[in-house]
Amino acid sequence: MSEPKSSSMDVDVATLRSPPKHVAIIMDGNGRWAKARGMPRAFGHKAGVDALRLAVEAARDLGLGHLSVYAFSTENWNRPQSEIDSLFDLLRMFVKRDLVQLHRDGVRIRIIGSREGLSEDLLELIDDAVRTTRDNTRLTLNIAFNYGGRGELVAAMREMGRMIVAGTLGPDEIDEAMISRMIWSADSPDPDLVIRTSGEVRLSNFLLWSGAYAELMFINQLWPDFTKESLEKAIDAFRRRDRRFGGLGA
Repeated sequence: MSEPKSSSMDVDVATLRSPPKHVAIIMDGNGRWAKARGMPRAFGHKAGVDALRLAVEAARDLGLGHLSVYAFSTENWNRPQSEIDSLFDLLRMFVKRDLVQLHRDGVRIRIIGSREGLSEDLLELIDDAVRTTRDNTRLTLNIAFNYGGRGELVAAMREMGRMIVAGTLGPDEIDEAMISRMIWSADSPDPDLVIRTSGEVRLSNFLLWSGAYAELMFINQLWPDFTKESLEKAIDAFRRRDRRFGGLGA
């Protein structure tokens, strides 16, 4: 899929679909962005955090209810330890530096993913951010950290298995609605739009369950170059699509 194009005057505004309530972004391309500038990958990841800050502001200003971002996947543990440490430090920096402003702006922070392998100080920082902002309603920011879509489903299956063993759940009670309630991203509606930057055309184990009917958009822009205008163009392109959900549409 090509990069979304800007609005054209010959499209009837009345035919546009409603804007998305929930946008999810695979933030890809930090390393290539840094390499193109002769800098180490850590430099690109830092620029990626700056782009995330702008994306959150844009999502808030554009009236989105939910924004989910893929920050660290379970597969990222295979990267060099120095890069992993850098990514963890950037999450610490983002939360510590931005928590007060995010809270003031009405942003609710949620960290979705496994807690396994995360240090105690990072878990405490995460828990504090979630607790501090839990009553905010302007925008929910889901940071997928130590996250994998398959792992999300495995965790839900294990919890339901424990409930069956305890006698509080019967196998025939398990349905799609229950699974949706059990996954890590349950507090947000299913994403309407999933964007991946950098030109790669795959989901990389991101929101496999809740994103089943999301519109997918792959853009060539590297993540540190992503701007409010980039998000506006993606939303504009989304509104011009015909979403049929398996039906025949209009």
